[in-house]
Amino acid sequence: MDDEMRAAFTVGKTEFFVLSALAGFAIAYFVMRRRNTANVGLSQQDLDRLLQRRQIQGAIPKKQTDANFVEKMKRTGKNIVVFYGSQTGTAEDFAGRLAKQAIKFGMKGFASDPEDVNDWDVLTEMKEIEKSLAVFVLATYGEGEPTDNAISLNDWLKETDADLSGLNFCVFALGNRTYEHFNAMGKFADTYFEKLGATRLCQLGMGDDDQNIEDDFVQWQDNVFWPAVCDHFKVESDGVFRSVRQYELSPPTSEKVFSGEPARFQSYHNQRPPFEAKNPYLAPIVTERKLNSNADRYIMHLELDIGDSKMRYDAGDHVAILPSNQPEEVEKLINFLRVDGDEVFSLNNVDPDDNKVHPFPCPTTYRAAFMYYLDITSHPTTHVCRELAEYAEDETEKANLISMSSNTPEGKSLYLEFIKRDDRSIVALLESMTSVRVAADHLCELLPRLQVRYYSISSSAKLLPKHVHITAALVNYETPWKRQVKGVCTQFMLDKAGSDDSKYLPCYIRKSQFRLPMKSSVPIILIGPGTGFAPFRGFLQEKQFQMEQEKPRGDVMLFYGCRRKEEDFIYRDEVEAWVESGVITHLFTAFSRDQESKVYVQHRLAENASLVWDYLSRGAHVYVCGDAKNMARDVNDCFHRIIKEQGSLTEDQAAQYLKNMSNKGRYSQDVWS
Repeated sequence: MDDEMRAAFTVGKTEFFVLSALAGFAIAYFVMRRRNTANVGLSQQDLDRLLQRRQIQGAIPKKQTDANFVEKMKRTGKNIVVFYGSQTGTAEDFAGRLAKQAIKFGMKGFASDPEDVNDWDVLTEMKEIEKSLAVFVLATYGEGEPTDNAISLNDWLKETDADLSGLNFCVFALGNRTYEHFNAMGKFADTYFEKLGATRLCQLGMGDDDQNIEDDFVQWQDNVFWPAVCDHFKVESDGVFRSVRQYELSPPTSEKVFSGEPARFQSYHNQRPPFEAKNPYLAPIVTERKLNSNADRYIMHLELDIGDSKMRYDAGDHVAILPSNQPEEVEKLINFLRVDGDEVFSLNNVDPDDNKVHPFPCPTTYRAAFMYYLDITSHPTTHVCRELAEYAEDETEKANLISMSSNTPEGKSLYLEFIKRDDRSIVALLESMTSVRVAADHLCELLPRLQVRYYSISSSAKLLPKHVHITAALVNYETPWKRQVKGVCTQFMLDKAGSDDSKYLPCYIRKSQFRLPMKSSVPIILIGPGTGFAPFRGFLQEKQFQMEQEKPRGDVMLFYGCRRKEEDFIYRDEVEAWVESGVITHLFTAFSRDQESKVYVQHRLAENASLVWDYLSRGAHVYVCGDAKNMARDVNDCFHRIIKEQGSLTEDQAAQYLKNMSNKGRYSQDVWS
């Protein structure tokens, strides 16, 4: 099996010509597009992301899309279209739920991928449909950017002067408040649709993933969105709960049975570039080792061989890993559902006009679906709880599931305690509520897709062009109910590295704007505690390369932090060698638990305010990597104080100074929550 999966890809002359032509046409298209929309400000990263998507879409068959969604609505009698800009699947899930609920109000809706729209100008024609409404459920990606599939919508909004009077619209935004550009895409769309003359039916919904984005959505949906729709269109709910299926269990019509491939059939057996989310490369694991010495934590160093992939990366980019669920959890779920894990099945869309034929590659087996395609470890949403209640045979369990899906204080408290605080997955929920006999095919529709995980590459292609290094902390902890929880991807990577015959990871490179200055002589300040040091290891390798090439080099200041120097100081030998050789000009460490009072990187930053200001005055670029919720925010506040005090500026002037740094690419963050 694994020898087959690792089978070398060979591109024939015809295939090479087709792929080259596709790439050439895509590049030509975007060059012309760039000329025609110079005022749009489409970033190079946007171009890279779009080009990657166009290349892979050219290699993967896709159902013919109905680009004129207004004509589709007229033909099918639908009056609500819900577009989703989704990077991880949450926005797509919310959009699908909104579309399904329309039937309760005597309306018909459908969810649509913005990427399937060729001409957004047809929005001007929606007023021809009675009681029509366009809803936009939009996540924000990176530094306030649209998601990959919403770039065309973002582009169109920036350049169009279309008259959208008569168009009814609503927007729900998804983001994380710990990030600087919180819900930027949703706010932008909400503002621009109104500027173009469209009628906003309800206030912008604001989903915050740092708190409870599911609750934010439910509150907006039940208390803002639907009441506004009812008031505007003079409709009302019939008050009846309906379990509306988007997909139906169908007998397989093809001999092809998917076994984990994300899109192209047998792509793991017959590998060919370009490698992307729908066509990952199976990279051999060269090395895995533990970086720290303490027993209660495991920080791993992984090295992947990408030499045969033709993939290229720069220091600061991310490597995307497509994980699999833990086999023991998959088998538990199969047993709870009382199905044959090897049974082949297919889920087909009940709407023949929908461009999305299947929720994941079909036909497949239940074991493959739960292993590779579905997220079985995250918290079941309140929506899933309500659907599961219909299958509960025990009245108490049924009542509890209905309560957890409600907006009542008691229901919210029960959901918080039973699901969130005890970190229950769908497997743990079914283990606790044994009377819930949910149909396996329905559960496959209800569960979200298993998502790719991104890791900052901890190496430089200047030194290691054929290898990608990963630095990650293993997630493994015990819940209050004494259940062991393992991180999906970190455990997957560790297990693969320890395997005797399956040392490969499905991966691809995601480009980033987290880049060293174009001029090597520009000074830099790096702030990365713990595994936040990962991209800076790549930066420092690049600085080492510049030194060996005798290129001009700016000063480098590194702030590194961890718990204890003797236990957690990862890559210590390398860091000390870089200090010795002069690659690192100034090193400041914060070992939080090596003394009575805790010391963090922001404290060291404040202690060296004068030197930091000297760097900034010389045009230094600042890079911050790590925890967004606390560290990144505290570091940002510290820089504000340093700029204000050392530069003798007012609060507003210091804030503007920092904002200008960010706008000019001199203050960059690669953070997570």
